[in-house]
Formats: sequence, C-alpha cells, structure tokens
Amino acid sequence: MNIRPARPDDAAAISAMLTALTEAGLRTRPSDEAFVRESYIGNPQGISCLIAEEAGAVIGLQVLSRMQEGNEWGITPGEGSIGTHVHPEAERRGIARSLLARTLPLAREAALPGIVATIGADNALGLAYYEAMGFSTIEERDGRVLKRLAL
Repeated sequence: MNIRPARPDDAAAISAMLTALTEAGLRTRPSDEAFVRESYIGNPQGISCLIAEEAGAVIGLQVLSRMQEGNEWGITPGEGSIGTHVHPEAERRGIARSLLARTLPLAREAALPGIVATIGADNALGLAYYEAMGFSTIEERDGRVLKRLAL
C-alpha cells in the first residue's frame, strides 16, 4: 500500500471508490468527480487530502480541512474537520489508521487546536475507528455523531 497526496488526476479513481461506498450503503454525500475536485482535492480550506493506493487502485482517502464560520456541520471555526473513507472491500486492514498517522503531523503543523469527525450514527465501523484513534464524542444530532481529538 502506498499513501500519497491526491492530485487532480486522481478525481476519477477517488470518485469510483466513493461510489462503491455509496452503493454499499456507507456514504450519503456526493461522490462525483466534480465534488471530489472541489470539496476534497481543490478545497481552499484544505490542509491535506491523502489517498491510499494498492495495485493502482484508490482504496482509501483521508481529507483534513480548516473549518470556517458558518460551516455546514456547526464545527467551531479554526478546528480541523476530518473525513476518512476506505473501500468496502479493503476494510479492517489498517488503512484508515495508516492514513491518520500521516495526517496528524500535518494537522499539528497547521496549528489546529483539534480535529472533528462527523460520522453517521449508524456507521458502527466509523464510530469504532475514531474512538480507537482517541476521538471523544462531543455531540449527537440529526443522525450524526461528532467526535473530537484535541491536538
């Protein structure tokens, strides 16, 4: 497995992985290439967008952004927001843990006070992952659980 920063030409492969998550019932947000380019790879508030590759396929994605005033999740401005996605056929192999090991130094370098993850309340794997990584629940609302890791 190789972990590296995502490039604009990775949008199609990332979109394919996210679409697989949607089809497996594990994702509700958009998965199209335009969304990937704008919200993940080219996000002006983005701190990092890392992918995990294996045999030429994207099997993992982790995105870290700095939250601004009025963000859709209600996260305190200046905090980091993290999203972690692993292809359904690659779960439970340490991919998310490996991505976080690369993301945390970037978060500290960006002087974030903490990182918040917003997870679907019915996403048992996601909730367990963030809990295992040291994130604590700070709020539950609208079918989502917000977990924070202080840096």
